[in-house]
Amino acid sequence: MIKQYIRNELSIVIKKYLSKINSLNNDVIYFTVEISPKNTEFDFSTNAAIIISKKLNIKPKEVALDIISIINENNLSFINKAKMDVNGIGFINIKINKEILYKELQNILNQKNKYGSNIIKNHNIENILIEFVSANPTGPLHIGHGRGAALGNALTKILKHLGHKVTKEYYLNDVGNQMTILAKSTELRYRELKGEKIIFPNDYYQGQYIIDIANKLILSGKKIYEIDFKYETIKYILNNIKNDLRKLNIQFDNWFYESSLINKKNEVNKVITFLYNSGFIYIKNKALWLSTKKFGDDKDRVLKKSNKEYTYFATDIAYHKNKFDRGFTKVINIWGADHSGYIARLKSAIQMLGFKKTSLKIILYQLVSLIKNKQQITMSTRSGKFITLNQIINDVGENVTKFFFLLRNPMSQFEFNLELAKKQSKENPVFYIQYVNARCKSIINNSINMHNIIKDINKINFKLLITKEEINLLKQLSLFCDILKICEITMNPNHLSLYLIKLSDKYHKFYETCKVLLNNNVPLTSARLKLVEGVSIIIKIGLDLLGIEIPNKM
Repeated sequence: MIKQYIRNELSIVIKKYLSKINSLNNDVIYFTVEISPKNTEFDFSTNAAIIISKKLNIKPKEVALDIISIINENNLSFINKAKMDVNGIGFINIKINKEILYKELQNILNQKNKYGSNIIKNHNIENILIEFVSANPTGPLHIGHGRGAALGNALTKILKHLGHKVTKEYYLNDVGNQMTILAKSTELRYRELKGEKIIFPNDYYQGQYIIDIANKLILSGKKIYEIDFKYETIKYILNNIKNDLRKLNIQFDNWFYESSLINKKNEVNKVITFLYNSGFIYIKNKALWLSTKKFGDDKDRVLKKSNKEYTYFATDIAYHKNKFDRGFTKVINIWGADHSGYIARLKSAIQMLGFKKTSLKIILYQLVSLIKNKQQITMSTRSGKFITLNQIINDVGENVTKFFFLLRNPMSQFEFNLELAKKQSKENPVFYIQYVNARCKSIINNSINMHNIIKDINKINFKLLITKEEINLLKQLSLFCDILKICEITMNPNHLSLYLIKLSDKYHKFYETCKVLLNNNVPLTSARLKLVEGVSIIIKIGLDLLGIEIPNKM
């Protein structure tokens, strides 16, 4: 975590500076450390002086020069004090000690696939339940569901790699009006196929899959009075959902049925009784209302309608209480952006139940639009007009499907370009990254028959790695743990996807400039081989955490 190491050293320096001027001693200064712009001799830059200057009303450059002066008076491990400079607006540019980069490469080589798994302390390890996809069983998964699936799967892998205990759960909505309409849709198609003249309502489910279910029920030989259309329809659709997820190599630990909250333990009634006795529920127009407005929601919400039916919100509250009652310290929900209005009310309910507002994290993602032959495809589950996730997987493959979903920030609009996804060139980021690992493996395999190659890491002279391309590659490798930490903080695997693309860029420039296998220079060959091996290790860890397979040959 080289950026964190630099940040820690700068924090000590800043504390001394603030103490020196007797100001802001108790304030926390939030500043960033980033890689310096291209074409500079510096490695990293920080905005610390600019942040402090705004609080003190002093010119940023004056603050920066004072901080540099303190740095020059101290012997720091990571910052090369002789290589400091200040640009025009107050950024402090830093030249680091290269030994730190060499040491980090050794850490990668020693820890291999465990690298990055020891950066959180035991007291920060959490028991996390992450719920994602949770598509209503009203039809096949479409590409929007695929984005949520890839996001949840990758986030789970990253959090597990960091040491957290993580459970994946799919919440199945198997009660309510939608399920009633779904069952009636199948029943009407069944009757239609049996020869009855049917007027099929426009607001019923229109897709071919409903006809397929009805056909299957006819082939079963059962009479209409023997068929539970709701049960059979949900079972058929859920089986297809599980098959689609298996194709993406995504498995859930739990499948939680909404009906279990009502039918088995009557948990919805219990939680409503608790909230009522706690004074959070009132009666209005024969309905039960929850006072969510007091906790930041824009208005109060109905839990039980005047006709005695529960709302979805009521069962959601019971479901989230169930999550915390199972011992999870953090609950993560991954929802489509159309659920944004639901966040405030659920967080309000969580607080009423006595849980911390911060213990619930809701991640929203924008739905995906599909571009095929330069045309955007319009989709709707109810009308039956959509491209299924299964079709996309069959068309471009599991790895490309998942990686494309992870290319953008979840809340960014995303167009899934089928033509680009099919390309096997550097334009396709999946191919581009996988090709790096294939090149690394090829070089390593070609070195097997070379004599006198130094294999003992402790005997290799890494200080021979001094070219711009080698140093840039080492710097990018050293950022891996920082990236994982950012993914954890933001709950966004997209940072890792972009990191791997940048690492691939740095590797390709190194590959084009620095020959690795040198017959007349064993020490440099050995050092460069280990650098190549380090890249391969990080590529493999990174792709694995994103749920992407890593071919050795391409």
